[in-house]
Amino acid sequence: MIKIVVAGFNGRMGSTATKMVLANETFELVGVLDPLEQKKNLSEFPEYAQVDVPIFTDKETLLSSQPDVWIDFTMPEFALEHTQFALENRICPVVGTTGFSEADISFLTNLSKEKKTGGLIAPNFAIGAVLMMEFSKKAAKFFPDVEIIELHHDNKLDAPSGTAIKTAEMISQVREPKKQGHLDEVETLQGARGADYDGMRIHSVRLPGLIAHQQVQFGGIGEGLTIRHDSYDRSSFMGGVALGCKEVMERNELVYGLENLL
Repeated sequence: MIKIVVAGFNGRMGSTATKMVLANETFELVGVLDPLEQKKNLSEFPEYAQVDVPIFTDKETLLSSQPDVWIDFTMPEFALEHTQFALENRICPVVGTTGFSEADISFLTNLSKEKKTGGLIAPNFAIGAVLMMEFSKKAAKFFPDVEIIELHHDNKLDAPSGTAIKTAEMISQVREPKKQGHLDEVETLQGARGADYDGMRIHSVRLPGLIAHQQVQFGGIGEGLTIRHDSYDRSSFMGGVALGCKEVMERNELVYGLENLL
């Protein structure tokens, strides 16, 4: 039985993750974390009426629950601190919060090696999204002209999304840096061409009603290729989260990207 805590359980993704852990026979939910929550136990919420799980408001007290895995769906400004804290206490982090820099990933990876503790930071936990990124990387060998369009709900704080950045990173491994579009093109409205990553462009859409969607559009002479993934419900991410919780227990360092566990 893997003992798990969920940080950010009141959020949309955190709530979905909490319910996934409760429903999984190989997991035991030993605590949830929210520094602003007034309630002391999940049983005080109508949807968790029969669940006896303590609510913690600080991470130090949470250690009393002796968790094996720390699931984190919080805010970008807290995720680095939480992941560092988990690793320092030899708790395996499974992190879906985005906004980490390359320096953050490097620091946390080195810390995990020092502590010999497994962990996972994944911009996207949907299996289909991971395949979309892998297929895009393969296609980029033959179609170096590519633009990424990511679409999310209007409450998402970071742009571009972690998935879009991860996709661009994977494409750049096989694609030489190349400035796309006309050499003399001019933006008559600033930002019209999107963010620039090694010459490829990333566009972010934020609208109510969306969940998480991404389209990777390739152009060639006389043809085009579009690779798209859509998450219509947050439950689409839970298979990847559950896989991550199991896999990190078997590892002794942190990995970045769910594709590294498949």
